[in-house]
Amino acid sequence: MHEFSLALNIVDVVTEYAVKENALEVREVEIEVGELSGVVREALEFALKSAVKGTLLEKAECHIKIIKGEVRCNQCQFEFETNNFYTECPECHSYSFEIIKGKELRVASIVIE
Repeated sequence: MHEFSLALNIVDVVTEYAVKENALEVREVEIEVGELSGVVREALEFALKSAVKGTLLEKAECHIKIIKGEVRCNQCQFEFETNNFYTECPECHSYSFEIIKGKELRVASIVIE
């Protein structure tokens, strides 16, 4: 389950920022996860519950925002939404596309006190 190592990295990034800002605690964290990132939302939520124990994030509300996948067909340049890599282009039926959006995994915002 690679989500646990991702959760630990998120905790490290947020803690580093909070310490730099002399925060007493982290109140809220918003994480953006792309549908095409390979991250399972439920697994990340579960991993975060363990990863925050004993840290400045222990009482923080963690919100995960899903970013829809958007791709551009390499054959006809048509852009469309998809949530997986096995979707054919609705225009030309090609399976070759470039990802425009949806591979993100980032801490979007942090509320500290």
